[in-house]
Amino acid sequence: MRSTPRALRVALAAVAAINLVSALIGMVGLTVGGGMGLPPEWLEGSVFHSYVWPGIILGIVVGGMQALALVAQFGRFALAWGLHAAAGLTMMIWIFVEIAVLLEWSPLHGIFFATSLVQTVLAVLALGARPRPLFARDIRDH
Repeated sequence: MRSTPRALRVALAAVAAINLVSALIGMVGLTVGGGMGLPPEWLEGSVFHSYVWPGIILGIVVGGMQALALVAQFGRFALAWGLHAAAGLTMMIWIFVEIAVLLEWSPLHGIFFATSLVQTVLAVLALGARPRPLFARDIRDH
């Protein structure tokens, strides 16, 4: 983890923290907050009869993955960057499934899709999918 640039580490931690907080706020709002004002009709035709279970899934699965990634990063575990990639992908999948179930779109979907995409891309870069130096040129003839 020492070879990962500081800016990349800080950016990953910041994005994961934002994603974690948003998942926890969503969990609380959907479970004890009565669905955060979302119409119950949006759940018609789905397996859910209220927003409680989606809220629990959001907090435990999506938020849990973000928390695991942060714990691994601050604990300096080698698997931290892989967990960040998994956390970003988990959040993107959550958003796709949420839109598919609700058949509704909100600007928040776009915002959190963007933050999870940024997290995934940064994690892939932290895993080493970047040239060193960053703007190195391949001078071989093609």
